[in-house]
Amino acid sequence: MVELTKLQQTVARRMSESKAVAPHFYLQAEVDMTSAVAARRRLKASAPEGESVPTFNDMVVKACAIALREMPRANGAYKDGRIELYSRVNVGVAVAAQDALVVPTVFDADAKGLRRISADTKALAAKVRDGSITPPELSGGTFTVSNLGMYGVSNFHAVINTPQAAILAVGEVKPKPAVVDGEIVPRDLMGVTLACDHRILYGADGAVFLKRVRELLEEPLGLAL
Repeated sequence: MVELTKLQQTVARRMSESKAVAPHFYLQAEVDMTSAVAARRRLKASAPEGESVPTFNDMVVKACAIALREMPRANGAYKDGRIELYSRVNVGVAVAAQDALVVPTVFDADAKGLRRISADTKALAAKVRDGSITPPELSGGTFTVSNLGMYGVSNFHAVINTPQAAILAVGEVKPKPAVVDGEIVPRDLMGVTLACDHRILYGADGAVFLKRVRELLEEPLGLAL
């Protein structure tokens, strides 16, 4: 018998409530990250020694923030038979803590540059690891990104962090053969799955949002690298 900590009990309760209350549907896409890989390689080459550069997940957070700003309904919540549209774009980033899952928040991610987002996510992850994360840093999220790519996962279905409208599950960036202009060429591809609350977003809404995220990642200059 394993006794759950209070944090684990909270996670279990919230995930169960989400699946029971929010009608999930899922949309999958494959993102061509070849340009993003090249851009990150250039950033690493030009960065001062010892300075970290934005990760692919930082790029995903920024792309989602831009898409959320453009699609307010995706940046909403279902509450008491109504849809509340948030005025701020606060992207939660799922982080594995010791035997639990926490979601610190990058506040106003749509208004921050990629380097600032990168600095924020690194600082928040460090606080999660050393146990110094505070309740305000774990609240206020309007959308969530969950990335398991570092474990070699290609695709997965994430549970919506209700009352948010959606969560984006991100897989690994992996070289694969792809057809471009009628020819088979190697490309760096990444699988993503958007889980949506059908009370807030319909299929076409989710598809448009996911398409916009993919466009931003495939043309990373739009992320203001």
